[in-house]
Amino acid sequence: MADPVKVLIVDDHPMVAEGIQSILESYDDIEVVGSLTDGRDAVEQMGRLAPDVVLMDLNMPKLGGLSATEIILEQHPGTRILILSMHDSAEYISTALSHGAMGYVLKDVPTEEIKQAIDAVMEGRTYLCTGAEGSLKPKDGNSREALTGREQTILLELAQGKSNKEVAQVLDISVRTVETHRKNIKRKLGISSTAGLTRYALEHGVLQGTGAGF
Repeated sequence: MADPVKVLIVDDHPMVAEGIQSILESYDDIEVVGSLTDGRDAVEQMGRLAPDVVLMDLNMPKLGGLSATEIILEQHPGTRILILSMHDSAEYISTALSHGAMGYVLKDVPTEEIKQAIDAVMEGRTYLCTGAEGSLKPKDGNSREALTGREQTILLELAQGKSNKEVAQVLDISVRTVETHRKNIKRKLGISSTAGLTRYALEHGVLQGTGAGF
């Protein structure tokens, strides 16, 4: 008999996390190895818990789901990450996928669908729940040069008012690297000020880790 799939739940809403855990624990082929409330804790506990799949919320207090996803995949590239969200806009979904998530599941789907998503990503397939899949449409051809996943992560942190040094500490990279990415972001977006970056982030759904309803 195959070993059960190890699942880590990362969500700062106790009722959501408890509900998901209760359902998943009813499956013989799934083992819930932990339930955490912040992306920073998830990054720190990955080595000890060694999950196969992480169910990742996006809006968390210390480290949001996008940043946590990127860091986890850099340190543990074999991990499958499923994003949990209340929003089904194409901007949110494409951003999550660009950061390396293998799936996107809306929080209001039947919990059994989360099991389907786990099965899919364990088979190497990308999974979008019904509502999310229907909203993911091609972007306009006249859009600005696209930001990379790393640039979107740094934009998220900068738009929250963090300094280059603070962003470097959060993402565990050098200040010089942050400065380089910041210049590239401004060049690609044609924006010169931090206020402009914040406005762009709000208008384009990049501020996902900051109380945008996730």
